[in-house]
Amino acid sequence: MPITYDIVRKAARDLYGWSLKKVPDDTLAALAEARTRETNPASQKTLDFMRAAALAAEREDRHACSDAGFPTYFVKVGTRLTLDGDIRRAFVDGFADLVATIQPPILKFITHPLTLERSYEGRDMPILSFDILDGADYIEITCSPKALGSGRWADLKVFSYPKIAEIEEYFMQCVLEAGSQHCPPVVIGMGIGGSFDHAAKMAKRATLRRIGSVHDDPMVRDMETRLLAAVNRTGFGPMGTGGDTTALAVHVDYAHGHGFVPVAVCFNCWINRRTTLRIADDGTVTRVE
Repeated sequence: MPITYDIVRKAARDLYGWSLKKVPDDTLAALAEARTRETNPASQKTLDFMRAAALAAEREDRHACSDAGFPTYFVKVGTRLTLDGDIRRAFVDGFADLVATIQPPILKFITHPLTLERSYEGRDMPILSFDILDGADYIEITCSPKALGSGRWADLKVFSYPKIAEIEEYFMQCVLEAGSQHCPPVVIGMGIGGSFDHAAKMAKRATLRRIGSVHDDPMVRDMETRLLAAVNRTGFGPMGTGGDTTALAVHVDYAHGHGFVPVAVCFNCWINRRTTLRIADDGTVTRVE
């Protein structure tokens, strides 16, 4: 049985809607854990407020943040399934369905980069990134909307034969420049190597890792631990209130490439919006997170 346009259209709509109203469980748990370690009284109150606001948004079916951003999807396609219909169009129409039906309504955040005119649709919207799952009989779709807090402070630099210390120094430069303007505590992703575009993709994909997960490379695990401690020593704290919790996690990934090494850094604000579902080859839809 093929996975159809109608199934993907509904999935695209549902994922985006869920992401606006549900803070992921791993993020809620990380906020609660951070509260036990936080020593600054103002930051303690801020973390309490964040978690309470997130739970209230879910309970009352309200948006966790007024900035709905724009729809971005990561799509993993299994090789043992069949797609039927205009799948790219299904994502466009699914977003249009959401705009027409979601309550409370969302504002016009789709912005023309040259005229700055805002609307509910635009060129290359939604943003789609595809990957292949060898041997899988399902399609997995993750929605992680990009808004000001999770998009404005991303950065990328291309090095030539860098040392690890240079990469980490650049990472911290990005952190210091962002300060508290990305609505911390954040999840920070860094992609190292590959090509210009692939490094950026790795950085964004790294932010989607569950908080508490570990990289399979010990050298990268050590880097993540070292950088998370460094970020939290900056003292920006939750929403800039000071304290010990500027980041909930630092996730790093890398790819082999050439002597030139692109390094990309990006952030997800404290809401850490991320929803995922799988569509099996029989049409069964399972929400993963």
